[in-house]
Amino acid sequence: MKKFIFLFTTFSYVVIFSFAQAVKKDINKQTVVERQTNLSDSALLDLVEKQTFNYFWDGAEPNSGLACERIHMDNIYPENDQSILTIGGSGFGFMAILSGINRNYITREEGLKRFEKMISFLEKADRFHGAWPHWLSDETGKVKPFGKEDDGGDLVETCYLLEGLLCVREYFKNGNEEEKKLATRIDKMWREVDFNWYQNGNQNVLFWHWSPSHGWTMNFPVHGYNECFILYMMAASSPTHSINKEVYDEGWAQHGDINKISFYNNDTLHLHMQGNPPHGGPLFWAHYSYLGLNPHGLKDKYADYWKEDSTQAIINYKWCVDNPKHFAGYAKNNWGLTASYSTRGYAAHAPDLRNDLGVISPSAAISSMPYTPQQTLAAIRFWYDSLGDKLWGKYGFYDAFSEQAAWYPPRYLAIDQGPEIVMIENYRSGLLWNLFMNAPEVKAGLKKLNFESPYIK
Repeated sequence: MKKFIFLFTTFSYVVIFSFAQAVKKDINKQTVVERQTNLSDSALLDLVEKQTFNYFWDGAEPNSGLACERIHMDNIYPENDQSILTIGGSGFGFMAILSGINRNYITREEGLKRFEKMISFLEKADRFHGAWPHWLSDETGKVKPFGKEDDGGDLVETCYLLEGLLCVREYFKNGNEEEKKLATRIDKMWREVDFNWYQNGNQNVLFWHWSPSHGWTMNFPVHGYNECFILYMMAASSPTHSINKEVYDEGWAQHGDINKISFYNNDTLHLHMQGNPPHGGPLFWAHYSYLGLNPHGLKDKYADYWKEDSTQAIINYKWCVDNPKHFAGYAKNNWGLTASYSTRGYAAHAPDLRNDLGVISPSAAISSMPYTPQQTLAAIRFWYDSLGDKLWGKYGFYDAFSEQAAWYPPRYLAIDQGPEIVMIENYRSGLLWNLFMNAPEVKAGLKKLNFESPYIK
């Protein structure tokens, strides 16, 4: 789920929901998950990671092994449709399964077998100049339109998928014969993504969509700063269809206009764009691109990305502590605003008066674990120990809740569950960061764009 009705420029997940028929209800039986007591911080973190991993393992769509767009444990609303496969969420799922292998939740062999199933489905699925659509049908692999004109390639979602695929390739490329074959198949798909096509006539900007039926009708050139940073990183890193540096500087950075200072109290952000929220926006901006792209020491002439992401997370935390709208429940151990389910559909919750709706999204704080470890652990412990069954279920913490509205829907979204497990794992071991950043093409792409990073010389 993403785009269409935007609260801010290029908010990809502020949407009018596409309602679909509920299916596979047997998978979603509402159950109370027994909780443990007196867990150490390490044990609690492991429990959250393992339980969330199950969304992408037990909860995966059976035919493809890919991630379901959403899973509702209550089976009440028609948007509960597990037959919709999410491309971006599946990219997060690839990384989640690697984390599961690393934590011994599953064996390497079990992970490989699942990956082979997922790759086989993706190889046969609809692609448009190499790019997958936003959604796929689980039965046919054909595009499932996200909207009337959104029935073709979605380059942003494709890059979230590629972020995960490159991690899997790097993990297995020096393995046994079967593992090397998988890595080779992934490499082929990666090379087939035609980033130059998505320049729409060689313009110095990348466009989000192209459709064989509607062409460039959606007309969405992607400018920064927002969650699409990874789009330009992947495009610069492509070994076959790489963009020039001018596309990054003119398209993404808009000749330096991206570098605009904004404040919240004594905290300063350096990346901003006209129309963006004043205090850093929904927190998924600091997550999606950085599941593979390690912000530690990552710098260019526009920003220090570790400082930027950490500051955005701190501002989000402090806003909830300050609680200027006086919502019930907001506290040092109960915080996190990002795009998620909301009391009325779906919203890009953010730390500003207009877009703070009294809804806490656990993914916001949990996925910020590398940036705010103490504040994140405090929130996890409060949710697990104090809110308990209101918020904890089969696949970890539910997507969103509001103490103000006494609203605790037992629902999950792939795009929120994925960053939780991946960022917990990056905090604990750096696994996905190391895999992605050591890909030769990624190093070459960062050099091409004149980035500094500990991974390149």
